[in-house]
Amino acid sequence: MDNAELFAGIDALKDEMIAIRHHLHQHPEIGYEEHLTSDLVAERLTQWGYTVHRGLAKTGVVGQLKNGEGPTIALRADMDALPLQEHNDLPYQSKHTGKMHACGHDGHTASMLTAARYLAEHRPFQGTVNLVFQPAEEGLGGAPRMMQEGLFKAFPCDAIFGFHNIPNYPAGHFGFCHGPAMSSADAVTITITGKGGHGALPHLSIDPIVVASSIVMALQTIVARNLNPLDTAVISVGSIHAGTATNIIPNNAVIKLTVRTLNQAVQAQVAERIKTIATLQAQSYGATATVDYQKDVPVLINTEAETRLAEDVARDLFGDHAVIDHCPPVLASEDFAFMLEARPGCYLFVGNGTTGAHSCSLHNPHYDFNDDILPIVAAYWVKLVSTFCPQSPSISE
Repeated sequence: MDNAELFAGIDALKDEMIAIRHHLHQHPEIGYEEHLTSDLVAERLTQWGYTVHRGLAKTGVVGQLKNGEGPTIALRADMDALPLQEHNDLPYQSKHTGKMHACGHDGHTASMLTAARYLAEHRPFQGTVNLVFQPAEEGLGGAPRMMQEGLFKAFPCDAIFGFHNIPNYPAGHFGFCHGPAMSSADAVTITITGKGGHGALPHLSIDPIVVASSIVMALQTIVARNLNPLDTAVISVGSIHAGTATNIIPNNAVIKLTVRTLNQAVQAQVAERIKTIATLQAQSYGATATVDYQKDVPVLINTEAETRLAEDVARDLFGDHAVIDHCPPVLASEDFAFMLEARPGCYLFVGNGTTGAHSCSLHNPHYDFNDDILPIVAAYWVKLVSTFCPQSPSISE
């Protein structure tokens, strides 16, 4: 398809897509509560001629568009907001106290809706397009739930693609990681049982706070001294809870931490070392420790052929200068990883900008999605679909 024609067609929709994005930003809904958002998505898709399915993972929406026989491609956009109070002074700032689109899912949804309209009106492909609007990406497992409820059985696809905006990267520049692109996310709770007592008589107690402190420090040696220096892992303690008063040694202490790795072997090694260190450190003080190790999200792994295709599309559409060389993996996690375990595909990154609210980190109350990248992403989705599902000469002529 002609790139200039595509850009002109998408540009004609720019005002509408910005209005949709601002509306979604004003009315954020957190995971599994995206009722108004999914209503808007379903209404627009129906209006444009898609076959619309609702109810997967409670508020999920899938729009399907067929245009003859050919490959089937799926695109995914997340819809949920965060339980966070917005600190921006914007004409379209959140109207709901304690909720905001601080991760850009409003922009993800708006850009895919724009692509959806263009695809429906111009049909520059031959095959089937499944547009997956997913709820509850923010730690609530919307992706695996959609799959458990039959997403890929009802809507099979040859490959699936998704994207995330990245603050502090040049606006509209694309990043592609071949292979592991985002880390696994494991949640670990270590419960230490000691012996409570009076703070003035510590020799009659087994202080779980001291044990917890020792465990926290020892955990840092796993990355520093147990792993190959060429491997990547993060172990971060986010919570320590113990005690109620200055002069009471408590019975228990609880440590909560996150673990991020980029391959299963390292993940297994880290898990084994955490359990061993916690157990033996506690024993050395006369206490006990139990470790609850939950593997929440797997490593997100982009498949090679689909990632090459996705990168080639960006280079063809925007030029080599718009593709970030040697894009590094991100040690955040994303439940799109579950979809890529089930189907080949690619999760790519698009720069959100390097100044102001566009450069704020995700999950920051001052963050805002950059409206300037809406047409860029929408045009990219259309070009990707037309490349993955090419028209035969008899159709395209």
